[in-house]
Amino acid sequence: MKKTPIAAAMLALSCHLFSANAQSQNLVVQVNKPVTEVKPTMWGIFFEDINFAADGGLYAELVKNRSFEFLNPMMGWKEVKKGGTGKVLVTNHENENAANPRFAHITVNAENGVYGLENEGFRGIGVQKDKEYLFSVLLRNSSDMKLRLELVTSKGEKIGESSSINLNSTGQWKKYTLAFKATQTEPKAKLQVLFEGKGELDADMISLFPKDTWKNRPGGLRADLVQMLADLKPGFIRFPGGCIVEGRELSNRYQWKTTVGPVEDRKLIMNRWNIEFKEPRNASDYFQSFGLGFYEYFQLSEDIGAEPLPILNCGMACQYNTGEVAENVDPYIQDALDLIEFANGSENTKWGQLRKAMGHPAPFNLKFLGVGNEQWDEQYIERYKEFDKVLRQKHPEIKLVSGSGPSSDGSRFDYAWKELRKLNTDLVDEHYYKSPEWFLNNAKRYDNYDRKGPKVFAGEYAAHMKDSPIPESKNSFQSAIAEAAFMTGLERNADVVHMASYAPLLAHVEAWQWRPDLIWFDNLKAMASPNYYVQKIFSTSKGTHVVPVLNNGAVLAGKDSIYASATIDKKKNVLNLKVVNTSNAAKTFNVNLEGASAVKGGTWEVLSSSEPFAYNSLDKPTVVVPVTTAAKVKGTSFKVNLKPGSVNLLTLPIK
Repeated sequence: MKKTPIAAAMLALSCHLFSANAQSQNLVVQVNKPVTEVKPTMWGIFFEDINFAADGGLYAELVKNRSFEFLNPMMGWKEVKKGGTGKVLVTNHENENAANPRFAHITVNAENGVYGLENEGFRGIGVQKDKEYLFSVLLRNSSDMKLRLELVTSKGEKIGESSSINLNSTGQWKKYTLAFKATQTEPKAKLQVLFEGKGELDADMISLFPKDTWKNRPGGLRADLVQMLADLKPGFIRFPGGCIVEGRELSNRYQWKTTVGPVEDRKLIMNRWNIEFKEPRNASDYFQSFGLGFYEYFQLSEDIGAEPLPILNCGMACQYNTGEVAENVDPYIQDALDLIEFANGSENTKWGQLRKAMGHPAPFNLKFLGVGNEQWDEQYIERYKEFDKVLRQKHPEIKLVSGSGPSSDGSRFDYAWKELRKLNTDLVDEHYYKSPEWFLNNAKRYDNYDRKGPKVFAGEYAAHMKDSPIPESKNSFQSAIAEAAFMTGLERNADVVHMASYAPLLAHVEAWQWRPDLIWFDNLKAMASPNYYVQKIFSTSKGTHVVPVLNNGAVLAGKDSIYASATIDKKKNVLNLKVVNTSNAAKTFNVNLEGASAVKGGTWEVLSSSEPFAYNSLDKPTVVVPVTTAAKVKGTSFKVNLKPGSVNLLTLPIK
């Protein structure tokens, strides 16, 4: 890859990652001396609705502002006049539905043509040739009319249409559905909802979904994105964030109860990332419809075999914004108790009954619950103690996740750990967005942590580099290899670190607020970053027990630019050896297995690049991808060769 200006600017920084050293190494893998179990939750994923990750992303709805609840009720919509005229009046019926009070009152005068509305979608509507799309709308009309649909390109060319259906005058709300196919692939299509005849009607919940959603669920999730999550085989999903749990102020916080039940009764709010950043990252059209709500999060976790880890507001708004706190935390604690009932309660309980009504009679088997996100100082500890006291008494089976604030060290971090250690809390969430050097230098971070104290949840981490105009460029190989080196330290200390997740997870290339991100997508395609492949290497080979990897009796955590860790899977009789070479020289290793012998059938997976600033993009998604070959090794001793700048996974059947 041709070096970009950012590559030149970062050349000195990259020398630390790719320093030459041709010296051979010896590795001893003590297969017969497992030191600790690896928790099934070791490697997971963290979902936050940032970068259009939910609406416009994972949630497959294609219509923006479908119920006219944005601050600007007509945002995303415009009139269509084709031989007809009319007008639109946004009306509020709060007394009928306080959660979804607005609808469009439409006057149609189109006896010899059509009049209607056009929706622009989320940076356009992505449609694929010959794929079927499902439309629905709630209408209340006082006159007989007809309804039909058209898909058009950004230039107005028709690329799909439905047949017309009759709308009979009933005076009552009625749901209408239509299905049609696109005649060509178009990432920037628009939907036109057209009426024929003369009269008045009310319209709400105007919706369009691809038929091909995850598990073909109507109104479901975008299948290609969910598949990429499933391919990680995550041990948990942390949701719904992140800073949106806190809100800019408490009124804007995430409230799980408004995200369950019928979709049309869920209360839309402004996404706090709507106004967090200025140009070019602002997103005035960023709202949360909660079509992807807590029920869907639990369902997604179950679908891909991950433990659900919901995070709830602790009575504090974001301390970087208003810092507002609730004087009385009892309602927030009750929300936590009710959520546990929703997830685990019997069908005879209030919230368990709602879960059943939504289609899931069996409990979701919730085991973890997070209290707060990135709060700090006394005001957080005071509120967390109240949660801890009630939840430990009423639900001792639930492991609580507390927080250490937004930094990886410092006085606030130390204070949180001191207080949370006194409480003997289950897990402490640590966050670090740092330079690649920090990740390399901290591969031994947990070697000396208290083995008897609270366990660590590395809940948000990513190696950050300087910006480049191309969105995906910040997910460079340099950041990925630094994270891999650090993750060998997490794995080596699996008795302390029970959970870990990269952050953020998803980003739309035309609607991002934060970089880097694990997966980039547009309206039609999705791309795995080099960082995604690092996560996948670890998460799909976590094994059941950590075993030592030693060089002259010491762990390898930076000596001669090498980092290593290993696990065995006692159920499958497999050794997973991970070795990260951050130098620009090839390395030869003499590997000795103690207490086991390798047999045929192993694999060698390598993620490498000669250019530290290489990155994948939607147009070129395979610049940095892992290559898997057969591992032609057996016995107790063998040699392996490591490429310069490489993340290596050797998976060996053993006896």
